[in-house]
Amino acid sequence: MEYTYLGQSGLRVSRLCLGTMNFGVDTDEKESFRILDAALDAGINFIDTANIYGWGENSGRTEEIIGRWFKQGGGRRERTVLATKVYGDMHDTYDGPNREQGLSAYKIRRHLEGSLKRLQTDHIELYQMHHVDRNVNWRELWSAFETAVAQGKIGYVGSSNFAGWDIAVAQGEAKARGHLGLISEQHKYNLLCRLPELEVLPASKALGLGVIPWSPLDGGLLGGNHRRGDAGRRSGDNKRLEKHREQLDAYGKLCDELGEPEDLVSLAWLLANPAVTAPIIGVRTLDQFERSLRAVEVKLDEATLARIDEIFPGPGGDAPKAYAW
Repeated sequence: MEYTYLGQSGLRVSRLCLGTMNFGVDTDEKESFRILDAALDAGINFIDTANIYGWGENSGRTEEIIGRWFKQGGGRRERTVLATKVYGDMHDTYDGPNREQGLSAYKIRRHLEGSLKRLQTDHIELYQMHHVDRNVNWRELWSAFETAVAQGKIGYVGSSNFAGWDIAVAQGEAKARGHLGLISEQHKYNLLCRLPELEVLPASKALGLGVIPWSPLDGGLLGGNHRRGDAGRRSGDNKRLEKHREQLDAYGKLCDELGEPEDLVSLAWLLANPAVTAPIIGVRTLDQFERSLRAVEVKLDEATLARIDEIFPGPGGDAPKAYAW
């Protein structure tokens, strides 16, 4: 496994991040444990989750599974760089308007305590805002996160699904307080979703954030599912397949020429971007996980990257090139 620093921090993480969104939903606890153990054995030390995973009334179930995995001991917790998120409605024991999705010092404190309890740990390496909340000012947010850092409950703060200007504002406010600020941005980024190249990737790179792409295979569309007669499980995938069929067919032919499967090439394309720290591999089975590991070994030359750009054109470069000339 290859490793790199996460953004401007001294925290070293694996170039692949294990996503756990399916644990407790499509993947039972026994299989989840097998995948988590295999990840550590393969050298993946970066594990991502969120307090709402499990979804709806089952929010928190995924964190509970990871907590029971940690409880087995064997150095599992010590070898893991753990990332979770806060923002959503947890459907927990308290009611009222402050239970709704969003951020506040009040909510961060309560939800952090909930995550720590479910995860059976006393600290979280990377605590991420799942979305921006523009109704809350950064003085309140940074004060809440600084308190959690000072208490030893979190190590670093990250963002997810932020716009480039949200990242810039957050880092400006952090700098004014003498705070490290954000060290990562988790964002949807793949060959079919290259919009982040306009603002989010350049802002992250310039301001010290490592980018953690989620949905690197765009729900399976970039994994060759359509050639196996499986457009994906999400609503609307068939419609999106038809929209992108010509591109996906051309991409499949290119991957055949390379002698590599579509899913690994898609991951390797992300890994070739210097702004990217680690794509999230959100597997459902141990077989899927083991298949994904070889992505770090697939190296794409400049000619291949240029052909990929022809098939999946980006937005035209970062700002201001794409807006003006």
